[in-house]
Amino acid sequence: MEYEPVIGLEVHVQLNTKTKMFTSAPYRFGEEPNTLTDPVVMALPGVLPVLNYAAIYDTMKVGLMFGCEIPEITKWDRKNYFYPDSPKNYQLSQYDQPLCQGGAVEIELASASRGEMGAHRFVKLTRIHLEEDVGKLTHCANDSLVDYNRAGTPLMEIVSEPDMFSSEDAFAYLNSLKQTISGLGVSECDMEKGQMRCDVNISLRPKGSEKLGVKVELKNLNSISGVKNAIEYEIRRQTDALNKNIEIVQETRRWDASLNVSQSMRGKENAHDYRYFPEPDLMPVKIDRALVEKIKSELPEAPYDIQRRYMKDFGLPYSITSVMCLDYDMCAYFEKAVSVYNNPKAIANIIVNDILRELSAMAEFGETRPPFGECKIAPANLAELVKIVDGGKISKSQSKEVFAEMFASSKSASQIVKEKGLEQNSDAGELEGFCKDAIAANPKAVGEFKAGNAKALNALVGPVMKASKGKANPAMLMSIFKKLLSE
Repeated sequence: MEYEPVIGLEVHVQLNTKTKMFTSAPYRFGEEPNTLTDPVVMALPGVLPVLNYAAIYDTMKVGLMFGCEIPEITKWDRKNYFYPDSPKNYQLSQYDQPLCQGGAVEIELASASRGEMGAHRFVKLTRIHLEEDVGKLTHCANDSLVDYNRAGTPLMEIVSEPDMFSSEDAFAYLNSLKQTISGLGVSECDMEKGQMRCDVNISLRPKGSEKLGVKVELKNLNSISGVKNAIEYEIRRQTDALNKNIEIVQETRRWDASLNVSQSMRGKENAHDYRYFPEPDLMPVKIDRALVEKIKSELPEAPYDIQRRYMKDFGLPYSITSVMCLDYDMCAYFEKAVSVYNNPKAIANIIVNDILRELSAMAEFGETRPPFGECKIAPANLAELVKIVDGGKISKSQSKEVFAEMFASSKSASQIVKEKGLEQNSDAGELEGFCKDAIAANPKAVGEFKAGNAKALNALVGPVMKASKGKANPAMLMSIFKKLLSE
């Protein structure tokens, strides 16, 4: 029997607010263990939570970016469970009145052929709600260590509908989430630092059936590629079990990336197992509609809207726009450069091929490339480089040398060209003299050219470049040679 996977994701994103969710204690990644706590984090007797309104603002920003509805009233609930990483033995979260409801995330599926724009569709969201994070456990051979630095940090949970049907869907969804949220500036979404974590809910059903199968949850997924691998393994595991008439049970399984297998952890909890009830120490929050409209008016253009605009307005190819649209800083840089000199294709090519290559080379081993803002070439200087190449002052091959110096020194293109004496010789009279000398000295090449061998012209270019000390304008040379040889 053929089966269809049905997948929903629960993505937790740590917000980069200065303080934690319900207290003024700060959070910074990499600090000494248990140094970023206070009585509220540790749930000492008599303490009370105080709301972090920046976290509410940032979550609404993300929700509105994905088209969520912001309700008039949102409230807080206690999610009760005992675990060593939870100092309170409960978590302050949201149950039946979340901050954001509905919405959808646009994703791009793999294209049929390289360079072709893939199909786009929307993955529906159930909700986005706020809660506080728990601490971090480090398991040793005979014991476990608890670090409460992370406990209490604001955590945004994005819950999708069961609206994905392959590992490719999930991969595209997570990439879209990561790029959009990090572009909004509310989180870096660095999975290696725990700033973005994902749980997968997956079930199989007979192809053509509308009824969902038994849901299995996958945990311990710390990379987007890991999510893809885990889903593919779980589809194979469940398919094999169903074909052997082995019952699939509702459970939580951990993903072992070193072995590429999932392993059973425990039976999957339902909502009633957490005994949710309204948080007695926090009042419900009434959302100001004027604030919602203000946030809407400040939202940036969505990444795939940028891509479509760049393809339409600037005539850029999909292969270029697919890279640019996922980085707001890169897009801003591109648009500033184009506003100075209108050659969008040449500017975009240098950004995507040369600047990204150099930024990637700056990264330490195992690290991601530095942000685009660390590029030392100002947008206006890049525009100037393209302009002087277009104007024939330097050749395209010379522009590579100029670009390298610009990236290293932050100098302008014209300054480097002047310092290095790179400006091409475009004196038509002088170049024509050089060309006549080359023609007189190379009768064999002249004969071959007149016989129809266009490549024979290259034998005449070399002597002229030598005579001009490499500064002859190649485009002018070709024009002069063709004129002289046609006479």
